[in-house]
Amino acid sequence: MPKFNDWDLKEWKKIEANVDSLWLIPNRDRSGRHCNIYHGNFIPQIPNELINRYTKKGELVIDAFLGSGTTLYECERLQRKCIGLDINEKILDFVAHNMERSKYRDYRVRLCDNTNRQESERCITQSLYELHAKSAQFVFFHPPYLDIVKFTNHPNDLSAYRNIQDFVPLFIKSCQNVLRFLQDNRFFAVVVGDVYQNGEVKPLGFYIMDAIQKHFNVTLKGIVVKNIEGNRGKLGMQTIWRYRALSSDYFLFKHEYIFIFKKEKQ
Repeated sequence: MPKFNDWDLKEWKKIEANVDSLWLIPNRDRSGRHCNIYHGNFIPQIPNELINRYTKKGELVIDAFLGSGTTLYECERLQRKCIGLDINEKILDFVAHNMERSKYRDYRVRLCDNTNRQESERCITQSLYELHAKSAQFVFFHPPYLDIVKFTNHPNDLSAYRNIQDFVPLFIKSCQNVLRFLQDNRFFAVVVGDVYQNGEVKPLGFYIMDAIQKHFNVTLKGIVVKNIEGNRGKLGMQTIWRYRALSSDYFLFKHEYIFIFKKEKQ
């Protein structure tokens, strides 16, 4: 198969990569520019693993929901180009401030409603031109998990949607608008968790996985289940949540899904 990374498989025993479908991560990486100031940002170990495995140095990664910049900082560390999109102007101001003293220039961060085709095309096309690239070689999607945290008042902010039947079609619009710029036969990942509403588990991750398979010519290459014990929201809360679970009929959420897809030739 084609080679999509910089690994030398002659030295395969020395390659540090998690190829299991269960990722148990003790703590969030807080090195470099990473800081856990944004509720809902994903841990740096996820983009680090996937960028290393599915791209080469100098290739380009798009993060459709950049947030506080986790993917951007890993692209800087791993010497990849990066385009980051987000609908939240305030958090992009934070990212810009965080990058002020960086010598890294192979990135563009855009305020963008990625559910809007024209706006997405303008932001990505201009960024590709400025970065001397024709397409992306990997894409991250880490959308809000319905309305657990409301990030902005923008009408197309996915965090404003409580109903899965409304949320999923809008998310698919984001995928359609961004995946147009992913090179054929390359990979993308969706990082998402499930939600608990009205006494019932809503398997948001599987709704999204199913919708992607129905709307795109893709191959599902992996379903990774990830848990991090050092999560800010879990620290010091285990005892009370365990008691609540024991006294009721539900289980504690300790997982997120990482769905890895290959975009087949269109």
